[in-house]
Amino acid sequence: MKPVPRIFRHTHSTVQRPACALTIGNFDGVHRGHQAILARVRQEARARGLVPAVMTFEPHPREYFATIYQRPELSPTRVSGLRDKLSALTQAGIEEIFVQRFNANLAAMSANSFIEDLLVRDLNVRWLLVGEDFRFGHKRSGDIELLREAGLVHGFEVYPLPDVADAHGHRISSSEVRTALAVGDLPRAEHLLGHAYHLSGHVVHGQKLGRTLGYPTLNLRVAPRCAARSGIYVVRVLGLDEKPLPGVASLGVRPTVEDGGRVLLEVHVLDGLPAAGPPGMGPLPNAYGKLVRIEFLRHLRDEEKFPDLPALTAAIAEDARNARAYFAVHA
Repeated sequence: MKPVPRIFRHTHSTVQRPACALTIGNFDGVHRGHQAILARVRQEARARGLVPAVMTFEPHPREYFATIYQRPELSPTRVSGLRDKLSALTQAGIEEIFVQRFNANLAAMSANSFIEDLLVRDLNVRWLLVGEDFRFGHKRSGDIELLREAGLVHGFEVYPLPDVADAHGHRISSSEVRTALAVGDLPRAEHLLGHAYHLSGHVVHGQKLGRTLGYPTLNLRVAPRCAARSGIYVVRVLGLDEKPLPGVASLGVRPTVEDGGRVLLEVHVLDGLPAAGPPGMGPLPNAYGKLVRIEFLRHLRDEEKFPDLPALTAAIAEDARNARAYFAVHA
């Protein structure tokens, strides 16, 4: 059984933490490259009697500076939200996760303070894995050489973080995953991630329009700047039954019925929701508030604005037929 991970929103503590093996990064998507890195951290931690740990940032530093300088186009899209990232890090065997708030204080912190206050005093680092081009501290003044020099003084080892390539020699990166998702290339995204692309969230109340059209939906809020292309997808729904449920989903801003620009994920379960209990109990009475995971299997088409609700209903019916055809082949 894996240890229950400890997640820290504030690194400063008056209690001495156990010594750790640490890697630092954004880990957006926790793709196969990240997974290889995390396996190395686990291996070294086990060999040295340390706790395997990760420091990650929220928001992404580039997102923070894009906001500060009012350049939203420089902010990267997100492969996954914080919940999914923490879940993936946990599944990878990381026992301590430090979610470092990237704000003005951290941006202004000197490189030496980053090492002495965060890494040494607060995190008790004894083994550190970072990229050769890793930069930290005010105006990116710190680098891996400064870390190595500090390690000799404070008693921690520093190792370079290697690039991880696929079977064709292509580097696996979050940018590659974002590119695949932006064009709806789900097989490529799955190859890079090592699993089907997914989003998770709690089911929320919607406008109940799908119900009136004959296609009731589960509605999930999506984090801003989601990397996935807006459109219609074949999906699987996990969390409402013992087995995945086949579905068809719309990811986007619902241009036919809404003009607020808020991104929503709407999922129609093709064969309805599972029974709530013994035979005769009927369908699940209330999915609202339940945490579900939606796995994206195929991009069917882009989001469209239809002239009226009958045209929208006809398009949804065609999408459902295409989704059923997919599952008939890929059962």
